[in-house]
Order: sequence, then structure tokens, then C-alpha cells
Amino acid sequence: MHGYNAKDMARSFRTVRNNTIKIAEEIPAEKYGFKPGEGSRTVAQTLAHVAVSPRFSRKAHGERITEARMDYFMATMQELAQKEATLQTKDQIVHELRTHGDEFANWLETLSDEVLAEQVHFVPPIQQDPKTRFEMLLGVKEHEMHHRAQLMVIERMLGIVPHLTREQQERMAAMQAAQQQHSAGSAGA
Repeated sequence: MHGYNAKDMARSFRTVRNNTIKIAEEIPAEKYGFKPGEGSRTVAQTLAHVAVSPRFSRKAHGERITEARMDYFMATMQELAQKEATLQTKDQIVHELRTHGDEFANWLETLSDEVLAEQVHFVPPIQQDPKTRFEMLLGVKEHEMHHRAQLMVIERMLGIVPHLTREQQERMAAMQAAQQQHSAGSAGA
């Protein structure tokens, strides 16, 4: 179908989720109530939203819906909001990120190319062209990356250098050290 299949999607989702978990672990519990601005979510609310949101896609595509209807969307979103509200502590949120992230990735791996190729049509008032399940499921990872970017800015606001930035800085320092060592060795030859 694509060359990029369900197993690839699951692997990629796991990478994204592991990076989200790392951020969730690095932000101190006492900062989970931090809100970067009026009208935005707190750290805890953002992480709870990220932890719970793949359940929508798992439900919709697990049930193999072929029409996205507003009533289905609203009812499912209400269920998810109730689940998000139960996640109050850092430990609860990190547990949810781990457990249900793994469950979602494991479920993704079970999807065939035929299932991923199925089309979902959007019923008015939703004004959208049909999408394949594949495209819609890629959106789960994109959604999480969107919120993870917000969390990385929040980390900076809290004085935390995000782990991905630290890792990149370490790689650059190692490359510079190797280059200097190489240059010093060449000069002595």
C-alpha cells in the first residue's frame, strides 16, 4: 500500500510517546499546575489530554466506522474528557501515558494494509473530504507532537532544557571534539 505500514506507524508512535513520557517525567510534579497563559491548559491538563486522546482513534477505527458523524464525535469526546478529569497526579498521568501508549501501539501493529486503506466519509456539518484510516491514524502522532512542542516551550519557561535539545547539544559537542582531535592529529603529522 504505502511502503510505510502499520508496524512502521506503531514504531514511530512509540518514539513520539517515549519522548512525551520523558518530558512528563522531567517536569516536577509541583509544576504540573503551571499554565503558560490565560485560556491554555495546565501542564497536567495537556499531558492528560495527550495520554487519553488516542482512545478516540482506537475506538473509531476499532469499530471500523465508515462515516464520521458529529453525534459520535461529541459523545466520544465527552467520554474522553471524563477520563482526562480522573488523571490528577503526575504518577497517574505518566502511568496512563505508558500503559495506554503501549496498548495503542500494539493495536496499530495489528492493522492490515486493507484496513488502513479503507475510507472514512464525513457527514455534514463536518465539511471534509474522505480520508483513509491510514491518514487519520497518522494524525494521532501529529496531534501528540503538536502538544509535545507546547510542552517543550513550557519546559523552557520553567527553566528546563528539553531532553531532545540536550541530546542534540551533546552530539554537537562530541562532533566538535572529534573534529578538534582530528585537526590536532593532522597538524602533528
